[in-house]
Amino acid sequence: MTARPVRLGPRAVAALVLVGVVGVLSFGWPLLADADFGRDHAQDAPWLFAVLLVLLVGVVVATIADAGLDAKAVAMLGVLAAVGAALRPLGAGTAGLEPMFFLMVLSGRVLGPGFGFVLGAVTMSASALLTGGVGPWMPFQMLSMGWFTMGAGLLPGAQRLRGRGELMMLGAYGFVAAFAYGTVMNLYGWTFVPGQGSGISFVAGDPLHENLVRFLAYCATTSLGWDLGRAVLTVVLTFAVAPTLLRALRRATRRAAFDARATFEAPADAPATGPEALADTSEASGAR
Repeated sequence: MTARPVRLGPRAVAALVLVGVVGVLSFGWPLLADADFGRDHAQDAPWLFAVLLVLLVGVVVATIADAGLDAKAVAMLGVLAAVGAALRPLGAGTAGLEPMFFLMVLSGRVLGPGFGFVLGAVTMSASALLTGGVGPWMPFQMLSMGWFTMGAGLLPGAQRLRGRGELMMLGAYGFVAAFAYGTVMNLYGWTFVPGQGSGISFVAGDPLHENLVRFLAYCATTSLGWDLGRAVLTVVLTFAVAPTLLRALRRATRRAAFDARATFEAPADAPATGPEALADTSEASGAR
């Protein structure tokens, strides 16, 4: 069986659900706002970032309380986040070619959904600092990448499915999730970034179904090719690198023995202590 450094216990599940609710509200509430909704909401991003950091820490603390998160898991998180952050600038976002996505898919698959969410959010934050991409969009990117990586950890057959079947599943997930990531980020840009007053712009206070039609047209017009490039590259890199990288990650988790619990046992020849030892001493004294 493959050990997971971050297992989902009740507290961690509750924390992730809370993060999900906050994320959905953060992305979707403008769709339900009235006509007085202000278009310039960049000032909201620092508040969301602060809330997200608190919730991210909450996920880690809840996981520690549920299953334990030792220094080895933290080291694994740091290494993978650093590699992912270093991969992001390689594509420079050209035509959506972002090589970090395949690493998030494979890491989430091996290391589980709890680890995956934290890894995705931390990697996106680190890459933003590395590339100078810090802005009001960063907390939204962290949420989206956290969901993207967590989804890979929720795929079925983590302990049994191997070989070509697993590669096909991971490739299909990477393709669909890459489009989903782009669509979710489009929702942020479409509602929060001021538009040009075109026929596909967001109109605050309009009926939900009319805005959704405009949103689909916006995605098809502005980012379909970009998302397609990201999805195709993710699939290509997954098929090319997954067999080797999956084995390496699984070997690392086995050797690290994240699930191992420290136990302390007295040596066999050590003198007995405690109530039993006192009882034995009293019986010996009585016999004399």
